[in-house]
Amino acid sequence: MQIALTLVGPDPDAAAAAVSTLVPALAGAHARVKEPRVLGPGAVDLLVEAENVAAVRAAAEAALADWPLDVCAQGWNGRKKRLLVADMDSTIIGCECIDELADFAGVKEQVAAITERAMRGELDFEGALRERVAMLKGLPVSVLARAYEERVRLNPGARTLVRTMAANGARAVLVSGGFTFFTRRVAEAAGFHLQRANTLNEADGALAGTVGEPILGREAKLATLREEAAALGLEASETLAVGDGANDLAMIEAAGLGVAYRAKPIVAAQADAKVDHADLTALLHFQGYSADQFVTD
Repeated sequence: MQIALTLVGPDPDAAAAAVSTLVPALAGAHARVKEPRVLGPGAVDLLVEAENVAAVRAAAEAALADWPLDVCAQGWNGRKKRLLVADMDSTIIGCECIDELADFAGVKEQVAAITERAMRGELDFEGALRERVAMLKGLPVSVLARAYEERVRLNPGARTLVRTMAANGARAVLVSGGFTFFTRRVAEAAGFHLQRANTLNEADGALAGTVGEPILGREAKLATLREEAAALGLEASETLAVGDGANDLAMIEAAGLGVAYRAKPIVAAQADAKVDHADLTALLHFQGYSADQFVTD
């Protein structure tokens, strides 16, 4: 079968240089590499003829373990996805919003410790969210706007990823176990078509210490992927999901291409591809987009 093997990294020369290391390693895995195609600075696409995608990925990752490169192996056909479902905190943006709110409340250390364990899959997400939100009780609602303005920034490549896919006919959905106050603003900033998240309850101008039910967590993210795909008449193979924490794992496993971005070990181990070095435009290169096709501003 024909397999697309994509190498992406922040060093503009590393991907091209790595090809000479990769070719003999793949030959040992009974895979034949055809002429590489440069997708842009730091990004190379290779057409590989082999019987098994997993074997090609394993051989490539082993050969390039010491290179600052992200690797994606998948079937050559059908790479451009028509639905993107993305996590927000620590994926599309560079922080965990609940941890930043906790900083304003003076309880960041305690809340961040729970966040880390929940994202690693060590705690039940819904229970962990209720526990953390309870610690924010009494925080003035006005602090949410301050937290957004001072702490929330799109991760590099996020807007380019979303806008390029949208310009090519894909639907982009932001789905978060965080809060709608932030997802509404992040979705607009990045260019998502739709956002879904949890709601912080308020009372007398302050946070009530509770979250709206039912809580949007792992299963709701998976349901969003499936519902959006069904509404568009898409097969799972036509979808892309990206996230970093345990509550993203179900949608990442269900998507045609599931990507772990700077992810916790439990997620990285199960995803189709990892992005540990490059920015979020790596997801465009994985789909075969060249840099000159990116929509930027």
